[in-house]
Amino acid sequence: MMPRVFVSSVIDAPAAKVWERVRDFNGLPRWHPRIRESRIENGEPSDKIGCVRAFSLQNGDKLREKLLGLSDYDMFCTYSILEGPMPLTNYIANLRLTPITDGDRTFAEWTAEFDCEDDVADELVSGIGGNVFQGGFDALKRHFGG
Repeated sequence: MMPRVFVSSVIDAPAAKVWERVRDFNGLPRWHPRIRESRIENGEPSDKIGCVRAFSLQNGDKLREKLLGLSDYDMFCTYSILEGPMPLTNYIANLRLTPITDGDRTFAEWTAEFDCEDDVADELVSGIGGNVFQGGFDALKRHFGG
C-alpha cells in the first residue's frame, strides 16, 4: 500500500506572488515555521534539478531532499526525501499553485506518496498533512493577510 497525502488551500493573493515566496528550494526557513535552517549542498543553484537541500526542523531533526522538478510556467515543484527521521521510503512530494481568476487568489495543493509499514501509515499521513503541508499553507495565509 502506498499512502497518499493531499492537502489543499486557498491563499488570498495572486499565484505569481505566492510562487515568488515558495519557489526557492532553499527558502523554506523564510516561510515555513517548522524549518530552522536550510542549505543547498555543493553550492549548487537552488533551482537546478537534482540539487539537494539539507535542512533542520525547529526540533533539531535533519532532512535531505532532492529537487526532481520545477516549473515557473506551471508553478510546481516536485521533490523526494533522501534522508529523514520518518519511517518511510520512496517519498515523492509535489507542491503546486493554480491561479484562481475569480478574486485573483491562489489554489495551493501539496501532495505526497510514500511507502511505509501499514501500522504507521495513518499517523504519517496526518502528521505530514497537518504539520508540514497545512502548517505551511497556514503560514502563507498569515503572510498574505488571509
